[in-house]
Amino acid sequence: MLWQNPLPSRYTAMSEEELATAIAARKGQLGPDLIILGHHYQQDEVIRFADFTGDSFKLSQLAAERVRESSAQHVVFAGVHFMAESADILTPDEVAVILPDLGAGCSMADMASHDDTLEAWEQITSHLETSGFRGRVIPICYMNCSASIKAFCGQHEGAVCTSSNCQQVFKWALEGGMRRLNTGEQIKILFLPDQHLGRNTAAALGFDIHTDMCLWDPQDSNIQKLGGCKELDIDRSSFILWKGHCSVHKLFRPEHVDQIRAKWPDVNVIVHPECGYEVCQKADQIGSTESIRLAIESADSGSRWAVGTEVHMVNRLARESTKRGVKVRILSDCQCLCTTMYRINMPHLLYVLDQLSEGKVVNRIRVPDEDRRHALAALDRMLTITSQGSQTSGSPIPIN
Repeated sequence: MLWQNPLPSRYTAMSEEELATAIAARKGQLGPDLIILGHHYQQDEVIRFADFTGDSFKLSQLAAERVRESSAQHVVFAGVHFMAESADILTPDEVAVILPDLGAGCSMADMASHDDTLEAWEQITSHLETSGFRGRVIPICYMNCSASIKAFCGQHEGAVCTSSNCQQVFKWALEGGMRRLNTGEQIKILFLPDQHLGRNTAAALGFDIHTDMCLWDPQDSNIQKLGGCKELDIDRSSFILWKGHCSVHKLFRPEHVDQIRAKWPDVNVIVHPECGYEVCQKADQIGSTESIRLAIESADSGSRWAVGTEVHMVNRLARESTKRGVKVRILSDCQCLCTTMYRINMPHLLYVLDQLSEGKVVNRIRVPDEDRRHALAALDRMLTITSQGSQTSGSPIPIN
């Protein structure tokens, strides 16, 4: 997480109405030179100013498309740091991608550092070389990671995935990835940083969560070799899962599903695949933020839904769906809030827009050229993989 200097006091002293008026005025003044992106998890006070809303990669793609169409020079991303990095990777060098609060990081992304990844790769590949393993390790990273991790995957013939195309990317890797699979050759996938997406996706492909997967703990790798795994675990596992998680989706528990079913016997439970395996197994469907949105928007009148994802998104869906006679609530009564996303508020948004109006670019997110090149290769592989499949946006996956 980067350090954000305190804002001038005048921004924190303004009322919500004053802030909203000033932001709208600055947005109008900057005109087509400016694109504002708002992630689904963003609070309503900020997302109302967004030109586009969506999940992280979709927003980066939309920004790149709009830049080509309008020659916009500034992209303000009301999201978190890794999302702004992806937008910087996909847009031309001359376009400034701005994060209103540099402290808006992602705890999951921070759980996989570049140094720890290099150490894990060295330990895993060295062990397999001496154990007689006949095959390759292919690194796959979730979109919710730093540009340096994406670049690592790009350098090592791996790819990026999203929560909606993870199955497709896993299948691509297991079939040999960038190279044809030789007779008798085995593939192991190192997946980082979210253990839950990796476990849920691999299980959906028919792999056993106990015998076909092991959990690599980067903290343990500094104390004992192989990230706390036994040699046998590494040898027999097709998936080496990084010990990372989303602090929001980890809050949902299996008993929450039982409780809502006791209250609403006809409920449809839909959860994000960043939730734990036991939660996903009890749900009716799992899906990305975008596919959850699509499922609720197409739901039949009179249906009831419990949603296991971030509270701002769920509350927004609940308000909109009420008009259609669809009842929506969050799966748990606990405050499942993305606190780092919440750092971006109206005072920070107005601050960066004020600076732009004076010709100053602050809080610019820039990915080093070398990382950009390799990360883009990993992203391009993902897009090639998904373009060959029948499903790219990710329809919810039925469990039962």
